[in-house]
Amino acid sequence: MSVTFDDRPCMLGEGPLWHPERKQLFWFDILGKRLMTREGEVQKSWDFEEYVSAAGWVDRDTLLMASENGLWRFSLATGEKSLVAPLEADNPVTRSNDGRADPWGGFWIGTMGKSAEPGAGSIYRFYKGELRRLVPDVTISNAICFSADQSCAYYADTATRQVMRWGLNSETGWPEGEASVFLDLNEDGLNPDGAVVDTAGNVWIAQWGASRVAAYDPAGQFLRAVAVDAAHTSCPAFGGDDLTTLFCTTAREGLSAETLETQPTNGMTFAEPNAGQGQPEHRVLL
Repeated sequence: MSVTFDDRPCMLGEGPLWHPERKQLFWFDILGKRLMTREGEVQKSWDFEEYVSAAGWVDRDTLLMASENGLWRFSLATGEKSLVAPLEADNPVTRSNDGRADPWGGFWIGTMGKSAEPGAGSIYRFYKGELRRLVPDVTISNAICFSADQSCAYYADTATRQVMRWGLNSETGWPEGEASVFLDLNEDGLNPDGAVVDTAGNVWIAQWGASRVAAYDPAGQFLRAVAVDAAHTSCPAFGGDDLTTLFCTTAREGLSAETLETQPTNGMTFAEPNAGQGQPEHRVLL
């Protein structure tokens, strides 16, 4: 069973990012509209007026941060943000959700309806100043991550219970051909949420409602699961000094008052030491 890394409960924890230069974990409470971190034992957060959900690192003091209406350059030193590109800013139905930097310095970001309206969301890639829609008609965008050999991207629409795999151009990182099903979790009744890939190419997937993060090899075979003391695991990230600690955000959204009372750890952020060997998070090139 993983241990509690941070005891502040999130309504919807998401987007954990281990900053490789700062050796520091950042994550979001989407419904709480805040970015969270720890500096040693000190808990810190920034509050926003709109939903924020995911980020990539640009340099030591700068993140590219996704909100419900844009991609923003955010200064960790000053707390100031400036707009890089609008993201469905004219659509009040949607917000950003899962996102991650790719090996080429691009940033993939998914959107979804604020009430998970069917097909309301999309998945985009921001690269060299261009925000291009890659996948339309997505209900709950998730599991955005990239193979260790840079050959493919993974993503999921949680509503389908399938994780997709999509080949990438080796020079530009843009998808090529058609995506195919990497993992079909319908038979197991599991809901794929956020995901990350380790150095061996295994895909670690948080499974919403299942109190765990599960690892699958590059062929889609189940390897092992890390138990988390919260029902709704939402997204994993590798971090720690040697990138062997598996962090995982969780959520309180949709849980009853009785459940929260009997299991108050729901919504907290967890860590599992020596879970595997993670890759450093890629830098976003702006």
